[in-house]
Amino acid sequence: MGLLRIMMPPKLQLLAVVAFAVAMLFLENQIQKLEESRSKLERAIARHEVREIEQRHTMDGPRQDATLDEEEDMVIIYNRVPKTASTSFTNIAYDLCAKNKYHVLHINTTKNNPVMSLQDQVRFVKNITSWKEMKPGFYHGHVSYLDFAKFGVKKKPIYINVIRDPIERLVSYYYFLRFGDDYRPGLRRRKQGDKKTFDECVAEGGSDCAPEKLWLQIPFFCGHSSECWNVGSRWAMDQAKYNLVNEYFLVGVTEELEDFIMLLEAALPRFFRGATELYRTGKKSHLRKTTEKKLPTKQTIAKLQQSDIWKMENEFYEFALEQFQFIRAHAVREKDGDLYILAQNFFYEKIYPKSN
Repeated sequence: MGLLRIMMPPKLQLLAVVAFAVAMLFLENQIQKLEESRSKLERAIARHEVREIEQRHTMDGPRQDATLDEEEDMVIIYNRVPKTASTSFTNIAYDLCAKNKYHVLHINTTKNNPVMSLQDQVRFVKNITSWKEMKPGFYHGHVSYLDFAKFGVKKKPIYINVIRDPIERLVSYYYFLRFGDDYRPGLRRRKQGDKKTFDECVAEGGSDCAPEKLWLQIPFFCGHSSECWNVGSRWAMDQAKYNLVNEYFLVGVTEELEDFIMLLEAALPRFFRGATELYRTGKKSHLRKTTEKKLPTKQTIAKLQQSDIWKMENEFYEFALEQFQFIRAHAVREKDGDLYILAQNFFYEKIYPKSN
């Protein structure tokens, strides 16, 4: 072969090398195609085996009915934090409930107290778990997180929530108490008649805009323990983080509400089928706005950001935002500026024993 290479003219040697390279590329391409075909065949076989198993279970017993019963037994609790677009999101649930066949119930506590008495906690847990006529059910209200496991229930509800940048939330709440919103414009608010701006309130050290008023999202996620409501408690923030990750199905942010709705529709279509389109095109579901709201100055924001309370609430918000964006990154893809939910990206294989 070495003698042949020496005797061949340079052009023929080059052609031989090129031909060899082309042949190798062709072979690699064919091997890759064979690998892809083998992978597709394995997936098809696996899907076929899964279908056979499902059919056998359907013939043998009520396994498939049990899955349907699970959906019909589902309860979602949205313990909404005030002024986080909670009414806008809840209206979507009301708009969809008749079409998707579930019940929506508002948890109305006296004076909007987010902490229930012990006896009310027992009553609430009993209602949620045993009120079959209201299942599947979507419960919403300004109530702090309640751990159902403490009451010995076999099946806990699904918790969801939405939170907001803490200063933006407080500013919105401040003006809401004075001017209301366009949802119920005729309703007289608690601070109606007070024309003082948020900037003026902060400059004067007013109570309605004090840093302590920022302490709300952490205790809502922390729950019914006394320490949750001790302003500035590090234990409360750690517990709120733990609950957000371990006890909540999904927590979105006001600033990215549409993505939150899209993920819910993909994951829980029994409740949220059609929610994304409704949010994008609906005329009433997401139009609630606080009236007469004036954005705070940089000086006002900087003053609030000096407080340890803001630092903790903001840390919790950033934690929630990072968690939400992580979930979203693994669930959607962007194309031409639009987000698309990923199709199922796992399958089962090597299922034994083999069916006869």
